Amino acid sequence: MEIWSDTVILSRLQFALTSIFHMLWPVITTGLGIYLVIIEGLWLKTRNPDYYYHARFWAKLYVLNFGIGVASGLPMEFEFGTNWAPFSEATGDFFGSILGFEGAMAFMLEAGFLGIMLFGWNRVPPIIHYLATIMVAFGANLSTFWILVANSWMQTPSGGSLVEGKFIVQDYFQAILNPAMIDSVAHMFLATLETSLFVIGGISAWYILGQRGDRLTAFFGQSLKIALATLVVVAPLQVYIGHTSAEQVYQHQPSKLAAIEARWDTVAAGETAPWSMMALPNAKAETNDWELNIPQGLGYILEFKAELSEPVLGLKAFEPQDRPPMIGLIFYCFRIMAGIGFFFVGLMGLTVVQWLRGKLAAAHLGQQTWLLRAWVLAAPLGYVAVETGWTVREVGRQPWIVYGLIRTSDAASPLPASNVLVSLVLFTLVYSVLLVATLYFGSRILREGPNLDLPLPTGDRADLAATPGEFLPDQRPVETQN
Repeated sequence: MEIWSDTVILSRLQFALTSIFHMLWPVITTGLGIYLVIIEGLWLKTRNPDYYYHARFWAKLYVLNFGIGVASGLPMEFEFGTNWAPFSEATGDFFGSILGFEGAMAFMLEAGFLGIMLFGWNRVPPIIHYLATIMVAFGANLSTFWILVANSWMQTPSGGSLVEGKFIVQDYFQAILNPAMIDSVAHMFLATLETSLFVIGGISAWYILGQRGDRLTAFFGQSLKIALATLVVVAPLQVYIGHTSAEQVYQHQPSKLAAIEARWDTVAAGETAPWSMMALPNAKAETNDWELNIPQGLGYILEFKAELSEPVLGLKAFEPQDRPPMIGLIFYCFRIMAGIGFFFVGLMGLTVVQWLRGKLAAAHLGQQTWLLRAWVLAAPLGYVAVETGWTVREVGRQPWIVYGLIRTSDAASPLPASNVLVSLVLFTLVYSVLLVATLYFGSRILREGPNLDLPLPTGDRADLAATPGEFLPDQRPVETQN
């Protein structure tokens, strides 16, 4: 059947478009929110004006991403009712309430305190402003938590059973704490933070490479070091959590694991098997036309030993209609995601070595051309890792929308294909306009750079007395545009 006349395929394409585009923006707001908490905490502790200027500058990028994230995310909520009504009806008792928690609990918290964070520097006491920043970051990450709860339940459904086509919740907390939840939340939390930190580091490196003066070199050298100090923990931990997430797939989603590894034949317990670095899967022939293997590598990847303690089912163990589609896409997306993760660890390690050698001092930082270029290159790679990781997660779950319970083909609304095609085209046009607008305003923010002459907030009298000489006499309490 032609793709353009298949309602299910078109609905899947539309949701893929909206989710891929939307995901670009909250990835930054969740991680950048935490960075703003760190920066403002340093400002309150040290009263170093540079930290205040950092908070004001990076907040501009935060609010830009927040706005586009809201505009692009709302259509996804409506798609569950328009394109996926049978799914919503079948799972609404649990899935719908979780999305409700995300909107009422997390999004409202973030949006409610955002205005104070942006415009309250001279209108509320410093501690209240800092609390607002914390609440914004907490709300953004709470949103991620609830979304990952909902999605992980789709991966490993628990806490109830399907009765006459409707999921009946028997243990709500068991459904929330489904087998994939903890690893999923941790992996995505670290992914958003790691992506944000490399974006901050990449933008900082771009400014330093541009040789815009000693003051800006020192300023962005500072933000690069803060991002680096956080990545010392985040980057290696993300690789470890990525491994535990793979173990979860090994235990609970054998067909997805088979697709990730492009493995057609089952490997019995106690046996060894090679791990394919590259392959050319052939679904029709049920084999790989070409492979580049590491002998006994599969066991070390999954269990850190050569012999497997449990069998690894091959794709042939599943009926053709129960196998994930597009094996090559899943196979290579996983390797791109993992490769970027290890690249981040390597870049972080090399930069730490240069830091210990004193090469990140303001006097020498501009000379580290190769290192700074690597950071600029790394800035977009976090987005690539997140998108490819979600491709593995979602395409690898197919043909199930709720793994093992509800098929995607049974979950789509019976809409005319032409209607879905029109909305898909319109979404593509609107999102293209949003992308161009975001790039334009983002580039404008970067071209203008930080305002290092911005008057400092006065704070309360106790703060002023505690830091004599910190503020100049002519620095009066004025509210400036962010």
